[in-house]
Amino acid sequence: MKRLIALPFKKSIEIAFQSIRVRFFRSLVTTTSLVLAVAFLCFMRSCNDFAQALLNSGDVNAYQALIQAGFDVGYGTEVISTSAKQRWIVTLSLLVCIVGIINAQLMSVTERFREIGTMKCLGALDRFIVRIFVLEALMQGVVGSLAGSVIGVVAALISSLFNLGSGVFAVFPWQALAFSMLVSIVIGTGLSLAGVIYPAIIAARMQPVEAMRLEQ
Repeated sequence: MKRLIALPFKKSIEIAFQSIRVRFFRSLVTTTSLVLAVAFLCFMRSCNDFAQALLNSGDVNAYQALIQAGFDVGYGTEVISTSAKQRWIVTLSLLVCIVGIINAQLMSVTERFREIGTMKCLGALDRFIVRIFVLEALMQGVVGSLAGSVIGVVAALISSLFNLGSGVFAVFPWQALAFSMLVSIVIGTGLSLAGVIYPAIIAARMQPVEAMRLEQ
């Protein structure tokens, strides 16, 4: 019995990757929602990074250019602050993203009744089923968040060029942008993992006989 259920971690990764490949288009839809949410988050942070770098340059025209571009510049602090409206929009987009992930993962559980039932009949424990779903979400989260962060930085650069001018190249904030990308990737991956917890528990608690009996 132990040989049936004690599968190596590498095998779990292979099963998770194979599941994503078989359900590529559904995984793509799920990942796309994550990409868009992370891209928006990284875009907002990166725009502030460009604005902050320009403000720190000491250019006498920088303050006025930032005000005209609509940035909220803290008076006397020389700090670009995020407005309440921006924080609300970002939070709302992330909430919509995680709801979409949960819905997509629940649909995935419905489509995989027989697969889950077969694995449990062969001796797979509940934690193995949960591990499969978590690994799938981790893969999708890392790839989607990385793609979203890159898109966000590129979009922020283009937007800053139009709104602030070519001076942003002279004060290009490499470290700040790298940190914003890292934060966005961590948040995006965390959302992907949080969105799979409930569907994974539902799948793990499924009785093998009931799963095998359901029609596809």
